[in-house]
Amino acid sequence: MSSLGQASVGIIYGTDTGNTEEVGEKISQLLTDAGVVAEMLNVTDVSADDLERFDLAIMGIPTWDFGGIQADWEDIADTLSNLNLSGKVVALYGLGDQFGYGDFFLDAMGWLKEYVEKAGARLIGYWPTEGYEFEASRAVNEDNTLFCGLAIDEDQQFELSDSRIETWVAQIISEYDALAAA
Repeated sequence: MSSLGQASVGIIYGTDTGNTEEVGEKISQLLTDAGVVAEMLNVTDVSADDLERFDLAIMGIPTWDFGGIQADWEDIADTLSNLNLSGKVVALYGLGDQFGYGDFFLDAMGWLKEYVEKAGARLIGYWPTEGYEFEASRAVNEDNTLFCGLAIDEDQQFELSDSRIETWVAQIISEYDALAAA
């Protein structure tokens, strides 16, 4: 495994409102600023081959209403079930509304995590739950201290999004490079 600067990186997102794509574009820009080229792909335009070809796949998914999976991701559930991501690294980011839907905050990101883990991917980019107010989430670890990826709430904490994205991008670059050096 080579460092992230030499790796193939894809940002795959599903979106209805454009927010998840916008976060992906910010991630892409920060990666570019760090010397990493990333290809942006809407999940509606990807095949299994597309998903399997990246050394690092950064996948973005919003949660709808009461834990609903964004429709474009749900449409490719069969493709996700048959992926082989052995030897690949995946980082997730999710969007949700922690106050309006606090019982289901980022459930879609937890749903996506289950698929990529079954496909054999190594997950990086876990994110602390501190600073968020929610009752339950499918995207947290057993002791509720970490999300399985970057947690973005454009509805209630939009003023924190840019700094969270910047910190997380630096984190995944560091984590990927540490894996490559090991």
